[in-house]
Amino acid sequence: MAVSDGQTTKEEVGSTPVEATAPTAFDLENQSTATARGTGTGGGVTEIVRRWKREDIIKRGSLALRGLALLFSLLSFIIMASNNHGDWKNYDQYEEYRYLLAIGILSTVYTGLQALRQVHELSTRKHLLQQRTSALLDFFGDQIMAYLLISAASSAVPLTNRIRESADNLFSDTSAASISMAFLAFFALALSAMISGYKLSTQSYV
Repeated sequence: MAVSDGQTTKEEVGSTPVEATAPTAFDLENQSTATARGTGTGGGVTEIVRRWKREDIIKRGSLALRGLALLFSLLSFIIMASNNHGDWKNYDQYEEYRYLLAIGILSTVYTGLQALRQVHELSTRKHLLQQRTSALLDFFGDQIMAYLLISAASSAVPLTNRIRESADNLFSDTSAASISMAFLAFFALALSAMISGYKLSTQSYV
């Protein structure tokens, strides 16, 4: 029994499992740092590229909307300026139509200058103004011009309706066409103002 006990004791001592050495805090820190560097660099580059693409799409969309606003504003004031058919059928005899013509010219000048500036910036990759100043100009300029367009078009609608009640002719149809172009220019600039607001909000937090 004693020998048996001794053998049992030896077997227990000999079969004691060897515990694995736990990694040190230094090793864990090195692994986490290497992992962070590997994933952080790739993720940062991807995020930058994605942001550049998003900004490029926004710039091109804003340019397209201002181009449409330029086209509609130009058509609005040209159609109204040619709306002269003698006697009472001349646009300059009506204050509402003169106001619509003036706003059409102003909108054409504004959208034309803005479109030229954006084309220059997209082609040369150089900003004529500081980004913050440019964002403020776009946001407030688009809103003011959109308000003036909707104001001028809305004021000319009742007059055109009264003229059509008495005599539906080429004069009233031409006036209606000019008003329609002003409304389309308003919608284009209203959408452009939304994009300008988004750009301004991103500039505020950069």
